[in-house]
Amino acid sequence: MLDPDAEKNLSDLGWNNEESIELLWSLSRSPDADLALRAIVRMRSQLGDDWSEIDTLLRTDKGFRGRFLAVLGSSDALGDHMVAEPEAWRRLIPAELPDTAEINRQMLAAVDAVAEPGEIERGNKVYRAGFSGPKAVVALRAAYRNLVLQVAAHDVASTVEDEPVIWFPEIGALLADLADAALTSALAVAFREVCGDKPIPVRLAVIAMGKCGARELNYVSDVDVVFVSEPADGTSARIAGEMMRVGSLAFFEVDAALRPEGKSGALTRTLDSHVAYYNRWAKTWEFQAQLKARPMTGDMELGQRYHDAINPMVWQASERDDFVPEVQAMRRRVESLVPEEERDRNLKLSSGSIRDVEFAVQMLQMVHGRVDETLRVRSTVEALDALTAGGYVGRDDGANLNASYQFLRLLEHRLQLQRMSRTHLLPEFDDDDNMRWLARAAHIRREGDLDATSVLRRQIKHQSLRVRRLHQKLFYRPLLEAAVRLDTTELTLTDESAQRRLSALGYAQPERALSHIRALASASGRRGQVQRLILPQLLEYIGDTPDPDAGLLNYRRLCDVMDNDWFLRLLRDDGVVAARLMHVLGTSEYIANLLMRSPEVINLYTDGADGPRLCEVRPEDVAKGLVASTVRQPDLRRAVAAARSHRRAELARIASADVLGLLDVPQVCEALSSVWAAVLNAALTFAIQDSERDEGRPAPARIAVIGMGRLGGGELGYGSDADVLFVCQPNPGEDETKAVRWAQTIAEVVRSMLGTPSDDPPLIVDTGLRPEGRNGPVVRTLAAYAAYYEQWAQAWEVQALLRAHQVAGDEDLGIEFLHMADRIRYPEGGVSADAVKEIRRIKARVDAERLPRGADPATHTKLGRGGLADIEWTVQLLQLKYGHRYQSLHNTSTLQSLDAIGSAELLAEDDVALLKDAWITATKARNCLVLVRGKPVDQLPGPGKQLRQIAFAAGWPEDQAAEFLDHYLRVTRRAKAVVLKVFGA
Repeated sequence: MLDPDAEKNLSDLGWNNEESIELLWSLSRSPDADLALRAIVRMRSQLGDDWSEIDTLLRTDKGFRGRFLAVLGSSDALGDHMVAEPEAWRRLIPAELPDTAEINRQMLAAVDAVAEPGEIERGNKVYRAGFSGPKAVVALRAAYRNLVLQVAAHDVASTVEDEPVIWFPEIGALLADLADAALTSALAVAFREVCGDKPIPVRLAVIAMGKCGARELNYVSDVDVVFVSEPADGTSARIAGEMMRVGSLAFFEVDAALRPEGKSGALTRTLDSHVAYYNRWAKTWEFQAQLKARPMTGDMELGQRYHDAINPMVWQASERDDFVPEVQAMRRRVESLVPEEERDRNLKLSSGSIRDVEFAVQMLQMVHGRVDETLRVRSTVEALDALTAGGYVGRDDGANLNASYQFLRLLEHRLQLQRMSRTHLLPEFDDDDNMRWLARAAHIRREGDLDATSVLRRQIKHQSLRVRRLHQKLFYRPLLEAAVRLDTTELTLTDESAQRRLSALGYAQPERALSHIRALASASGRRGQVQRLILPQLLEYIGDTPDPDAGLLNYRRLCDVMDNDWFLRLLRDDGVVAARLMHVLGTSEYIANLLMRSPEVINLYTDGADGPRLCEVRPEDVAKGLVASTVRQPDLRRAVAAARSHRRAELARIASADVLGLLDVPQVCEALSSVWAAVLNAALTFAIQDSERDEGRPAPARIAVIGMGRLGGGELGYGSDADVLFVCQPNPGEDETKAVRWAQTIAEVVRSMLGTPSDDPPLIVDTGLRPEGRNGPVVRTLAAYAAYYEQWAQAWEVQALLRAHQVAGDEDLGIEFLHMADRIRYPEGGVSADAVKEIRRIKARVDAERLPRGADPATHTKLGRGGLADIEWTVQLLQLKYGHRYQSLHNTSTLQSLDAIGSAELLAEDDVALLKDAWITATKARNCLVLVRGKPVDQLPGPGKQLRQIAFAAGWPEDQAAEFLDHYLRVTRRAKAVVLKVFGA
């Protein structure tokens, strides 16, 4: 005891003597002896001379003593009730709890309720109270609290005396029976209030849902109900509403939100209306909720008809097309409900919590209950037992999860008893006083050198960790054991059962998935052993991706091409690598194909001292290494192979970091542009050196490669070609014609060298933006370019020069070209009004003619409404009009130019933000199309699996594909309004 008044209180009670030693020992075992003692002192003061009867019982009846001291030390609220209700303590005298019939009798007697004629004979629970109004609420509240006191006292008595332990399933069932009786009496009051003494004109059944329906109720919990009525009219709705009002005032919150259409739906419906709704409109979660539905009170015959009609539909729900994404959405929604600061302490909703067990068990019931009726039970404990008995869950797994679930529910009950409040929140781990109380209330004792509080902390961590692995234990390891037919007597999962489970986990071709699992786990020697160890966890990771079939196939293909075991050891020893790799393999065909040929990139999936190693690589270092490695090669074939190998690995690194959310859009574009420039540099350098070796003389000219389009802007995507111009400058004393011819040969070597067909993403060097287009020479001298642009340049060619930037070859020559280009693209006084008019005309023509046939203009990422072309043309029009005035507009990057446009106040700040958002959104979507499809695509698909994959690759939860599309449409629509404003000006 820590209370400074404890000694005085004990003296006042006459408990500070030798005759009271046994009583004091019992008091010391109460969960909170100080709390119990203070309540006892208050009761003594309230009872006066009647206190002696309690004192005598405490000294002579161990059972009463255990119940009395334990409940007062466990619950401040129930202590207050015993003080306020002088006769309530007598409820603790009987050694046995009241049965269901007695609970019903007491609750109905509290409001003088009598059965309606003929209803009991038909098995119904239809009563009418003798009175209603506030008096009825007060009477029901007192009766209910007395019965809860009785249940709680027996529940916690074993913490003080050697009384029988009442296990969680029995307590949950008792509380559910009490809730049934409570709402039966509340319904009786409702009938009295609405109908008076007139005949009841409706048949009304109350269906219990949730924990009450499963008969595993908490001490303090909402009770979820659904109403079925014949007829469903205003009277039935008034009766149902009155029952909910009385129940919520007297007992607990009565919630009908699980009814069809939720809170916006009718409170009462006919049976036919319920059946029609579930046949046509119900979502997966609504069928999942029906797992626990049971007739509770009212017209039980009608309630049973409701159950018989709806329950069969539950067992077909796992065959619905949207079953998997809806289930995954429910999981994420539950997790998102927990505030960040409560994630480690929420017993109900956090990772490794009560909800995790319930969710997993219900999933397995819905998957296998379609063909196995033994699984069609309501409570989680019974369902786990049935799943274990049926061979769907291993015996040890089932027993461990059952124990973890009951432990977590026990803590939940004790926390709610303390103040009779609806809470699921553990005390802070460093709150010694409250953790000590919880440990004692949960009957946790010291173990070895650990006191009860330390044991509780250890148990919470242990049980939570065990539950966190429930998907591996419940879903994936049985699949593995079924696939390889290990020598086990625990599981009897057939191929058909395993395929049903795989189908429910999102595999569209479960028979193929099972064959992949079998092939991987049956590998010979050490490989097979490691695969059997890691596959359950890998399958769980893959199952969280939008295309598990592709993810598993890609993993098998990757394993097939690996010629040593470092890869499997890495997955076994580094969970971060395993999680990231499976995420990538189930998301991106593009990356999977790259990794088959550059598996060394997987080593970068781990974390280093400064974060993910995928982000530690600097693009400029990669560029230097790529050029150096390529030019060292002795012949063209090997040079091409070296350049492709470096590029492949860098593409795999960039794309992996992109899909994993480690790089933003500008970083991805910059890195892709850097590797393209490096490849061009390497190819050009090798071609020149090879030519010099063959000719036995120095090169006759300098060559520079000018990046155009997105390459020039440093904004390449995965599917972009390299738009370039080749410029040469003959060396002093060299014949210009021969020098240009030589440069032409070098340019063709570079293009053919990079364009050689291969399994890698294509390397297409496009020179279509050169003067005179495809009819003009591929290479010109600097002077020839200057002469052409100054005399013949058309408006579109001036516009194209806005993104010209030196990317490879002779840097000085490249810079000279850019200085020349500045005179064309940023002329003094600005470009002519005719040129601006021509740009507007071309843009209108592009909008009208360039969109591919059948494309949706709202979702074409390049040419569609508010897409990349719209944003880039808008920026370039403003650069043409105002580039001569603002030096900051001399920029090839779209995003950086938009910042400059904003700073110069050429557009409003909000308009600039809209254009930037649209450009980033469209670029991200376009990149994700390539990552998912494995080839360049510009058109976003409509709703369906492919859109879910693209949304997931873009960082959106798979169940939010519609939100991803809505976001894209909203952002691009707003950007288009800005584009029209600029082009209409």
